[in-house]
Amino acid sequence: MTAPAAPPVPPAADLAAAAVLLDLDGVLVDSTAGVERRWRAFAAAHGLDPAAVLAVMHGRRAVDTIRELAPGLPADELAAALLRQEVEEVDGDRALPGAGALLAALPAGRVAIVTSCDLALATARLSATGLPLPAVLVTAEDVPAGKPDPTGYLTGARRLGVAPADCVVVEDAPAGVAAAANAGMRCIAVTTTHAADRLAAAAVVTTGVDRIAVTAAPDGLTLSVR
Repeated sequence: MTAPAAPPVPPAADLAAAAVLLDLDGVLVDSTAGVERRWRAFAAAHGLDPAAVLAVMHGRRAVDTIRELAPGLPADELAAALLRQEVEEVDGDRALPGAGALLAALPAGRVAIVTSCDLALATARLSATGLPLPAVLVTAEDVPAGKPDPTGYLTGARRLGVAPADCVVVEDAPAGVAAAANAGMRCIAVTTTHAADRLAAAAVVTTGVDRIAVTAAPDGLTLSVR
């Protein structure tokens, strides 16, 4: 019998940046089980295929997912209800390995979180997992369109006072990787919610943020992926 192939070793890479823009769910926080449970319930309640819903909802605003899959439903109202449920159930969330260390290594003024959550949910997730609230937090309310639209990442860069080309994004979902590319930013993708082949448009694909080390200098940052 042929032995199973060993999992691929993520490539080593060093990326220079002036600032780092981080997605929240799937990058810093593991909320997948609860989020997928609520979306399955949503699909069942509205006659949608759960597999089709789960295939597109990660990394996107709830309202955008509902508008795409069920254009006849009141998307704003239903998305708000879903987000309220998530805020009430964050006790199952946990910080992903390396999340706290990565945030601690990034100097204030050089890091932002750009999430498809609304402000209430993003702050609840950070609080529940013991992760610090960054000075720059871009949420669903801050943008007219969600990922893969680049507005969220461009807003984060503008608030930090950094050119988009000088930013590195860390993402876990295809929509987020596309948003980074659309913003003209390089991306490190982590395979916490999607297989590597779904994230191939990123500059580097690795297993999680615990594989990312930060070296800070007065003239910028170096992100070493190992």
